[in-house]
Amino acid sequence: MKSDFLALLAASGSLSLQPAVLAADWPLYRGPSGNGQSPETVSANPWPAGGLRQVWKAPAETGFSSLIVAAGKAFTIVGRQMDGVPREVCVALDANDGKELWATPFGVARYDGGGNSGEEGNKGGDGPRSTPTYSEGRIYLYGGAMNLVCLEAESGKNIWAKDVLREFGGKNIKWQSAASPLVDGDLVFVACGGAGQSLLALNKKTGAVVWKVGDDGVTHATPVVANIHGVRQVIFRTQKGLVALNVTNGSELWRQEHPFRISAGASPVVDGDVVFCSSGYGAGAAAIKVKKSGSTFETEVLWRKPNQLMSHWSTPVAKDGFVYGLFGHASYGKAPLACVELATGEEKWSQAGFGPGGVILAGGQLIVLADDGELVKAKASPGSYTELGRFDALDGKCWSTPALSGGKLFVRSTTERACYTVLE
Repeated sequence: MKSDFLALLAASGSLSLQPAVLAADWPLYRGPSGNGQSPETVSANPWPAGGLRQVWKAPAETGFSSLIVAAGKAFTIVGRQMDGVPREVCVALDANDGKELWATPFGVARYDGGGNSGEEGNKGGDGPRSTPTYSEGRIYLYGGAMNLVCLEAESGKNIWAKDVLREFGGKNIKWQSAASPLVDGDLVFVACGGAGQSLLALNKKTGAVVWKVGDDGVTHATPVVANIHGVRQVIFRTQKGLVALNVTNGSELWRQEHPFRISAGASPVVDGDVVFCSSGYGAGAAAIKVKKSGSTFETEVLWRKPNQLMSHWSTPVAKDGFVYGLFGHASYGKAPLACVELATGEEKWSQAGFGPGGVILAGGQLIVLADDGELVKAKASPGSYTELGRFDALDGKCWSTPALSGGKLFVRSTTERACYTVLE
């Protein structure tokens, strides 16, 4: 009876942070709302001394794509040789045992280096950078060459595809596109950098253009959707900075400059009416307050710190006026997990030794995947760094973000993928 009631609530949207998404699902890059936060409860108790219980573990091909989980399956993108050609391949796994259910190639895997350059700490594989998105029985993929593809989630069968680079005069970026497609309602959002049509909203069912605007150069960052002052908006991190557009018609609501140098991989972080922006290569971080008077938006820079608090590509999470993230450019194996006050930019604490992995928030607890494969649990509190558990979860290089679904953590590296339970 209880499960039937929960299913009814989920179907009605009462347990969902996004329409048609069950609370136990992790259907987007960085979770149900794309902000790295889970609606699931996680105990504040320390993890067992030996770490979490492993549900399954399996070898995996190279790639930096994170896992998503929906409808009893886990999905990710790998680099795989097919007919002698390196391909980007979407794979579907049984979420219960990790066994591959189907695999669909959708693009050529070519990234112009960067992910395995040979510099210290940067060895261990390369591969697809983008993460799939699930919505209403379909999987959406945005390849390194800006090919947008919609597949049937049950079978991997192609439904529609768009060569965004060609159709919209796109301009790719060094190391190729890494942004994940963002689905919100009936729309899928991507950026391509085309003149007058740089930022796109397409109908998720057909791939038809709903709106196209702008001349902003693309970055490697995935856009986010948020309600700010009662207005639903999609926020892109472009080479000009941050730009927020009305999700319905693409009209520009506000814009804020922020430095761009070579790459920006971290998504904007929204906490109420404050937006945090950070990137590497000396660009640094800033917090922007978004204001609204009547129908007009404007922004105020609360603080900016060049060459500090740099999110190379690991996007922080926000809680109660603070952001918690992995900061440091090219600090492989060393980048700290730190807590920063959004209003002032003051660093409350910093704990070294994580590298550019991924961090999520669940039940007031931080769950961090270090770039060397360690999983760490810590309190999301500005008072001090308090660790609640740590263990070796994976071999290989982990430039990805954990997924939490149904009390299980799904993680991957360039060589392995695994599932651990957090319910015991």
